[in-house]
Amino acid sequence: MKNCIIASTSTLYDGEYLDYLLPELQLHFKDCKTVLFIPFARPGGITHEEYTSKASAAFAKINIELKGVHTFENQKEAVQNAEGFFTGGGNTFLLVTQLYKNNLMDVLAETVKKGVPYLGTSAGSNICGLTMQTTNDMPIIYPPSFQTLGLIPFNLNPHYLDPDTQSKHMGETRETRIKEFHAFNSLPVLGLREGSWLDVKGEKITLKGDLQARLFRQNQLPEEIESGSDLSFLN
Repeated sequence: MKNCIIASTSTLYDGEYLDYLLPELQLHFKDCKTVLFIPFARPGGITHEEYTSKASAAFAKINIELKGVHTFENQKEAVQNAEGFFTGGGNTFLLVTQLYKNNLMDVLAETVKKGVPYLGTSAGSNICGLTMQTTNDMPIIYPPSFQTLGLIPFNLNPHYLDPDTQSKHMGETRETRIKEFHAFNSLPVLGLREGSWLDVKGEKITLKGDLQARLFRQNQLPEEIESGSDLSFLN
């Protein structure tokens, strides 16, 4: 039975890394002594070691040891034997490229679908959808496929931002970008605002956090989804 926390972001404004999620994570990973960290998205271009160190400091607050998957000679075996997973944010194109390069995309999906607890933030949440095509990230590298873990039957747009009516910026809004996606694709897209997350237990998907999420479906008007809503109907 799938057991996932799929969060829009790792850090809230004026907060520390993962702090707002730590009470949830303590319960989520209650049976884990160690969690396997996937640092491939490398936010800001930092090294795998620097990223693992940052994430480890947060998990130390709930007495869990984090081990970077990059440190294992046999990464596939490390994924198969993991007690839990955390895939951090950064660049989704880079993350997906590295998962495919290391032959980890399928084995990670299979292992999480068996019930090993998973945490994703930002890019690590993007890959929980059916494809990565609704990411906000620049295509800094070319992945072999846009197909991702498929832990939920729709796509995500983490860090979703509402249009600022006072802004003089003339570029496209997130809503416009998602409409562009829906000109060619029929998958629903959930705009997940910062501070919100999805709690996935088996096939049940529940929106958590203090904010609404914005649901986009092809040829339909966007819809606001209340926190606490069951999103299992989406496909």
